[in-house]
Amino acid sequence: MPHHLTPPYRLWGAITEILPGMIEISGVGHAVGIGDSVTIEKPGQSLIGEVMSVTDSHVRVLMFSSTEAARIGDRAFVSPQDQIEIGDHWLGALVNYRGEVQMRRSPSVGQSRTITVPLQSPPTSPADRKPLGNRLNTGLNVTDTLLPICRGQRIGLFAGSGVGKSTLLGKLAGRMNADRIVIALIGERSREVQEFIDDVLPADVLPKTTIVAATASEPPGAKKRAAFCAIAAAEYYRDQGHSVLFLFDSLTRFAEAHRETALMAGETPALNAFPPSTVRVVSELAERTGPGTKSSGDITAIFSVLVAGSDFEEPVADMVRGILDGHIVLSRKIAERGRYPAIDVLRSVSRSLPKAATGPQNQSLQLFRTLMTTYDEIAPMVRAGLYEFGKDPNADIAYTLFPELDRYLTQDSDAIETAFDYLDGLLQPARADLPAAPLEPA
Repeated sequence: MPHHLTPPYRLWGAITEILPGMIEISGVGHAVGIGDSVTIEKPGQSLIGEVMSVTDSHVRVLMFSSTEAARIGDRAFVSPQDQIEIGDHWLGALVNYRGEVQMRRSPSVGQSRTITVPLQSPPTSPADRKPLGNRLNTGLNVTDTLLPICRGQRIGLFAGSGVGKSTLLGKLAGRMNADRIVIALIGERSREVQEFIDDVLPADVLPKTTIVAATASEPPGAKKRAAFCAIAAAEYYRDQGHSVLFLFDSLTRFAEAHRETALMAGETPALNAFPPSTVRVVSELAERTGPGTKSSGDITAIFSVLVAGSDFEEPVADMVRGILDGHIVLSRKIAERGRYPAIDVLRSVSRSLPKAATGPQNQSLQLFRTLMTTYDEIAPMVRAGLYEFGKDPNADIAYTLFPELDRYLTQDSDAIETAFDYLDGLLQPARADLPAAPLEPA
């Protein structure tokens, strides 16, 4: 049956092989393409998937749903590219990978207009993109000054387990200026999804928030589709002219889901078994965020990256650093001494600097980093009780000012200018002895 026929005609093939998370169908190879949607209708449920590869004899399909209910000989119906219906009824709701509202934590907006959009869409053309917008107030000293986040910027949040990643994401969601918030929870434990909504995410931001989740127990295809549902929702709000904050937790789980599906599809494994296509898939997802066109809004994105064993050189972390517009590193050592957020400013960078700050502000930021670097060098001697005053004046200044500078990184911020004024006051004793050059571009 030709692919271009319209209802009541439906294109279908028969299942010839069933694998965990994947099936093969025959009879449609001449009429389908990669990315087409596949549906298997069973009593009381429908299984959905996406075409991964095509030959003249069979089609391999990545299943978003579990393949346990599929049987050899079942009909698999094929339609053009995978699409989803999105509308404002997603606000204040938890949505699954099918686009179905699972739970609501704020009053429904009613039957809003919905539109059907493809899950896979190209990023905004570089020729049409706006530059990064103004610096956003984050409510935290450290991200208002040393690690600024501008409207449309894409930042990576690198962290191991148990160092305050979710808490920091919740704070940023509650305090950053945004018209809409989209949160993707990919590969999280189901208990953590509930806790994030009820305990971490501020209640007052829920009416403007969409949460898309695929838990750890769901198939890898479901995790990938949930990620694409989330970015499609962010694009939907952006195209309405809204400033969107997109929080993605975590990019590592998304990459691992892609690794599993790509290996099942026959790709060759490379470093840590991640196939070569991982860089492309992660890049395509990240590139769909960022500044929009002059007639649309922007998507400011924060992607969390899990670093097992605090190995910041592992494959996903390494590839993401080159894709995003900066990275914030959460340190286990800092968390263990009770300083939260446990941001290691010496290992973190925002590529919106130096343009996001004025000349005097950049001088203050560079002086702060100089003092923290100097203290980091003498810290082993301080802990061992071997540090002696008077031998290095610069080290003496860093030692004296460190407690206040370290405390500054934990404090909330009312406004960006206020945070800089407070920082200038802390740095005043060091200005005569430690002149700083303007901060160089990252």
